Formats: sequence, structure tokens, C-alpha cells
Amino acid sequence: MTEDAAPQPGGAAPGTARRSLTAFAWLSVAAAVTTIALKTGAWLLTGSVGLLSDAAESVVNLVAAFVALVALRVAAKPADSSHHFGHNKAEYFSAAVEAIMIFIAAVVIMVTAVQRFLHPQELENVGIGLAISVIATVINGAVGVTLVRAGRRYRSLTLVADGKHLLTDVWTSVGVVVAVAAVVLTGWLRLDPVIAFAVGVNILVTGWRLLAQSVDGLMDHALGEEDHARIIAVLERFTTPEVHFHALRTRESGHVRFVTFHVLVPGAWSVQQGHDLVEDVEAAIRATLEHAEIIAHLEPTEDPRSYEPITGRAPMDERQPDL
Repeated sequence: MTEDAAPQPGGAAPGTARRSLTAFAWLSVAAAVTTIALKTGAWLLTGSVGLLSDAAESVVNLVAAFVALVALRVAAKPADSSHHFGHNKAEYFSAAVEAIMIFIAAVVIMVTAVQRFLHPQELENVGIGLAISVIATVINGAVGVTLVRAGRRYRSLTLVADGKHLLTDVWTSVGVVVAVAAVVLTGWLRLDPVIAFAVGVNILVTGWRLLAQSVDGLMDHALGEEDHARIIAVLERFTTPEVHFHALRTRESGHVRFVTFHVLVPGAWSVQQGHDLVEDVEAAIRATLEHAEIIAHLEPTEDPRSYEPITGRAPMDERQPDL
């Protein structure tokens, strides 16, 4: 049985690249603080509940950024005597906390919107207020794109979730700016709380998606079809009349992909022969699948026990082949 971890991007030692991700979390914190100040100023100048809802979402962004910072620090810790497979799942908790914060913000925004709809209020200093909001939106957009790209590059759910949240905030802000401008042009004051309520609904949808994704990760969901296809393609390359593979199982924990399978070889092979084969197979999988930790179990083809079902494994399907 062997177990290997793929090197980090750029050849960095395991854990080094992950620790550097906290810099992106600090960038998110800085963006949140800046946009809170700008959007709060825009709300105070105009009295728009739409701009208030936009500022409230930025507060959620700040909390989420700090949660992401903690999660990335924990996830970067190496495996220890109490956590043999590392701390990568901390990222899923981060996404779950962010989703809960989003739900709370959405409820506050929607309640405020209903109150303002029942009691409309004139807007003031709309021009400068919208200009400030636009500046905050540009900042969120730039940081959001940066976080999503970094998250996808380093397979960090935390950064992707944080980045997508900021980009959702961008579209929210665009909608709010358009709505507030429309209030000025049409004179219909209730349009302001209507768009604020719509913002709340949009935020709820975003929170639900984040929560579903984090729960899926905590439940050890198997790798996607594309990753499975890559693994199976490698195993097929090494399959011969003497060598077969079965019991392929995968799961994902944060940025790390875990792959296990059994290798059936003739019982007459030496330990060295079997070991060399497993090393070659693992190297080939690591070459096509980044951040992969692989466990391969060697079995003799002639032993009936090699074909017994594995406790806790799902029934054989097209992604768990006998090769």
C-alpha cells in the first residue's frame, strides 16, 4: 500500500502554496472594509433602502472574508497525529458559515424593504450617492474576479465561494444603482424598496447554492465525471492480460483529491515487481490529476478474497470498472 501527495503548483512544497492563499483572504477583507465605508456613505447621503441593502451585503462580505481567512489558515496545516488526512475540510465549514451569514443578511434586507414599501421616503443627493456606489462596485468586481481565478487555480472552495459572492454583490449593486436612478426619473418611490426586496431574494439563492456545495463536500462526494475519466484512462493504459484494476473509489476534501483502487497481479510476482507497477501507475495518475493522494492495494489474481466486495463501497458502476 502506498500513499502520495501531488506537488503544489509551481513546484512549491506541500502546504506552501496553500498558506499563500491567505493573502487573497486579506485582499477580500480590505475590499469589504472599503466598500462598506463607500456604500454606507452612499446610503447616508441618499436615504435609499436599496443602497442600504447593498451596504448590508458588504458587511456580510466582511464577515465571510474573516471566516475564509481562518478556514484557509486551518486548511493549510499539515496532517498530524489527530488528523491523518489533513485539515482541508475546513474550507467546507467556511462556505457553510458564509451561506448562513448570507441568509441572515437577506432576511434583514427583505424586512427593511417591506417597511420602506409601506412607508416611502424621498431620496436625496442621488447623483453623488450613485457615483460612490459605482466606485465600490468596481472594487468588488476586480477583487471578485481575482478570488475566483485564484480559487480555481488552487482548487480552493473558500476562495471561489468568496469570489462568487463578491461578483453576486456586483450584479446586486448594478441593479440597485439602476433602480435608484429610475426612482429619480419616474418619481415612483416604492421602486426603491421593490429592488431591495429583489436583492434579498437573489442573496438567498446565492446562500442556498453555497450551503449545498459545502454540505456536498462534507459528505465525501466522489470526484466528477471528468476526473474519473482521467483516472480510468490511466488504469486502462496499464491493464494487460496479467494486470487488472478494480474497486476504484474517490473523494474530494478541499483542494485534495483522494483516489484508491486495487491492483490484481499474478501471485508469483515478486514484491519488487508489484511495487514498481504501483509506483508507475500512481505517477501516471498524479501527472494527469493535480493534488491527488493515492492509495493502491496490491492483490494476487488467484486469491478469491481479492474479489470480495468492500464494506461500505457503493455497487460497481461505470466509474468503478474491473479493468
